[in-house]
Amino acid sequence: MFILKINLLRWSQKIIVSFKFLVNSLSIFKPSNFFCNRAIQQMIVVGPESLSICIITAFCIGLVFTLQVVKEFLYLDATSLLGAILSLAFIRELSPVLTAVIIAGRIGSAFTAELATMKITDQIDALYLLKTDPLLYLVFPRVIACTSMLPILNIISWFTSLSISLFTCFVFYNVDPWIFLKSVYLALSYWDFFKSFLKTLIFGLIISCISCSWGLTTVGGSKGVGQSTTSSVVTSLLIIFIMDFILSSVMFYQSSSAIKSL
Repeated sequence: MFILKINLLRWSQKIIVSFKFLVNSLSIFKPSNFFCNRAIQQMIVVGPESLSICIITAFCIGLVFTLQVVKEFLYLDATSLLGAILSLAFIRELSPVLTAVIIAGRIGSAFTAELATMKITDQIDALYLLKTDPLLYLVFPRVIACTSMLPILNIISWFTSLSISLFTCFVFYNVDPWIFLKSVYLALSYWDFFKSFLKTLIFGLIISCISCSWGLTTVGGSKGVGQSTTSSVVTSLLIIFIMDFILSSVMFYQSSSAIKSL
């Protein structure tokens, strides 16, 4: 592919290899050989250390999106629907996708650069000499960290976006907060939170698998580190957007079928 500066066949093969890393790490996993401290360290990197940028992004997106939408609803005299539309947009699409994009850019690139540097400096071979499996020591803790922290960051981002939307509607457009919150309560369901959780869980797997495999298969010295890092981030973003379309289509079809059955 021209965007990734590699051919399509090689790109597809690398994606398959990335998920083989995950399958292999799961197949050899045992509670006795799980590196708990490594997983906790990576969870701190993915979660608390990424919290500030996620909150700032959610704050700005919520503010801009609300300013763009509220005027149209006021013109249509549909104030009672504001909370429902904004909350559903945030929980279903904006919060999961934007949080995943932030983690792919910040954490995915760091994972790839770190593992690529270890690969070209033969630190991976040193782990084999120490009878330590790199998949369990390096890959599995990062997979656990991304899949566990991304849903939490998603909920925090959603709450931040919804809070700033409520504040903006009240301060700038005199929308009663009670009307806004009532609309949110009536529109949201446990299924919406489950779909959002499922999306972030899959996005976390995509980011961790691709970034780790791109790092562990790096060749070509320091130049290869830069190329692998760029390629892993671009690939992660492309796969995230493609999977978001697929998941949204499937979930929308299921929701429509459930409504028709009623």
